[in-house]
Amino acid sequence: MSTPAQYYNSIPPVAKAYATICLVTSLAYNLHLYDPEIIALIYGDVFKRFQIWRLITNFFFIGPFSLTFAFRLFIILKYGVQLERGPFDKRTADYVWMFFFGALSLLVVAAIPFFRFLFMGPSLVFMIVYVWSRELPNTRVNIQGLVELKGFYLPWAMLAVDLVLGNRLMSSLLGIGVGHLYYFLTVLYPLSGGTNFCKTPLWVHKLVAYWGKGYQMNSPIQRDPSTGVAFQGRSRRVGGTSNAPTRAQTRNTGEEETSTVTPSNGGAFSGRGRRLNAH
Repeated sequence: MSTPAQYYNSIPPVAKAYATICLVTSLAYNLHLYDPEIIALIYGDVFKRFQIWRLITNFFFIGPFSLTFAFRLFIILKYGVQLERGPFDKRTADYVWMFFFGALSLLVVAAIPFFRFLFMGPSLVFMIVYVWSRELPNTRVNIQGLVELKGFYLPWAMLAVDLVLGNRLMSSLLGIGVGHLYYFLTVLYPLSGGTNFCKTPLWVHKLVAYWGKGYQMNSPIQRDPSTGVAFQGRSRRVGGTSNAPTRAQTRNTGEEETSTVTPSNGGAFSGRGRRLNAH
């Protein structure tokens, strides 16, 4: 059995960073170290007083210590981690971009007063749940030994739990909506022959390379291990063989789909499985 320190160190970097910031933010609030209004999303203060930090800090507060806080932190540490270790394995920059895309989309939606909340962190958490459900739709999920269902239906089960905990559903529904927008633009639309308008921007690759955590396959930004400085360039093998993986050949095996990938370099590759009849 691993110790708490070993468990914490085993968490992949993106989920670890977000969960840690949320935990520290709520801990500081419960210790009365700050007034939560200072970090809330108040557009009047953003534009009139130039308190730009509110556009970022509001995503880090997912509630005071309570069952609701534990529920949201659980989602990050379970489904956020599974996303990072599964569909986004060796795709750290893409995973970071998913968070940025969700945050930017929620900020745009929050410009409409009816959809505005002081803290959009809960919406971002539900975006994680939705993207997980689309990436791993056939995974069997057992909820406290009471209900077993396919992963595709997990957001709606989590929505029911959120309702039982007495939370407003609108913020959670916003997260589901933004999650669907992300999945449509990055997966469904490109698979149907459309252009991927939501590719991970170069600045995100640079940010991840500068951060020095995780790994991004085929990144346009490489990290020089001798200097620790990120630089831009194309990676080439000495023998001139491309490292790019071939297209995954997906086959349906009834209850579960499996993905078989044969990279040209004979190495291991972890990528996204795709359902032939994806929703």
